[in-house]
Amino acid sequence: MLGSRIKQGRLAAGISLRELAQSVGLSAMAISKYERDQIKPSSETLLRLTKALGVRTEYFFRQPSIELTEVDFRKHAKLSVQEEAKALEDVREKLERWLELEAVIPASWPKAFALPKGLPSQIHTYEEIDALADRIRVAWQLGTGPIGNLIDKMEEEGIKVILTPHDGGKKFDGLVARANGHTVIVVGQDWPGDRQRFTLGHELGHLMLHGRISADLDEERACHRFASAFLVPKQEALRLLGTSRSWIEPRELYLLKHEWGLSMNGWLYRAQDLGILNKAAARRHWEFFSQQSEGGVTWRQHEPGNAYTKECPLRFAQLVYRALAEDLIGESKAAELLGLTLVSLRARRRMDATDAAGCH
Repeated sequence: MLGSRIKQGRLAAGISLRELAQSVGLSAMAISKYERDQIKPSSETLLRLTKALGVRTEYFFRQPSIELTEVDFRKHAKLSVQEEAKALEDVREKLERWLELEAVIPASWPKAFALPKGLPSQIHTYEEIDALADRIRVAWQLGTGPIGNLIDKMEEEGIKVILTPHDGGKKFDGLVARANGHTVIVVGQDWPGDRQRFTLGHELGHLMLHGRISADLDEERACHRFASAFLVPKQEALRLLGTSRSWIEPRELYLLKHEWGLSMNGWLYRAQDLGILNKAAARRHWEFFSQQSEGGVTWRQHEPGNAYTKECPLRFAQLVYRALAEDLIGESKAAELLGLTLVSLRARRRMDATDAAGCH
């Protein structure tokens, strides 16, 4: 067991046998033997391994229990095998913490993810996706306004959302998978909030549209349409923009972005999808965005102004502190689950540090 944990930690850190060996002052052969459980590291070596891998000692004694299945990894061709493995191992480790927490909290939680009842069996046009997104909003009691913390809402509906720093230099665009009966969506921890939210919506689209799209529709385009419609319902887009426009001011798009959490480019696509902008008008906007730049980067690549605030998951940390308050776990386990040192955990308990755990 210890060997598999060392290997998992190494893969999650994205380092080779040789690099880990150099960090702890051993040979690559010795690390290999540790990983194959042929020899056991001393207490001193184990401490060096925790430092090199950025984990707590307890990590090595947690029983590996996560099997990722039905993995749909949206990625760029340039994402290396090592970078993909790093992301997947990071996801497994964070899911292990979820399952550990669920084993001690009250049985009334968690809720299992399930598709809302009454969804259409077949989607024949992209326009029908707007109605489907509206039905999900109704089922989840979201109303028609902007969605506040999308991650917390998805977790409330039984979807595990994992934020990973390992996105291969932004070379992967999201991941949806099953793990031990749980539904999992993964997005980049360091992405702007609007990109996180669109990716969450896109991956939710895969879950909602699976097996419903007619053969003449492109699934990725359909999921893009679902994400936009889920974040900004059709009736709201028409109310805010009107039914027909020849030009939308960039500042108008910027303000809408910060109200709804959909990018400026996303709003342009939404307007085009709904016929608010015709093809010629949409083309003028794309050309304008391609001509405007800051630091040699166009608005199509990096939008102007302040980025939309990153999504901040709160449910996991809140439940850890609940378990701690009810003496279901001790400080050491709470620190391990939150990925904090004991000193940092105690500072948070005293309210010396007031940033929400999980928001980095």
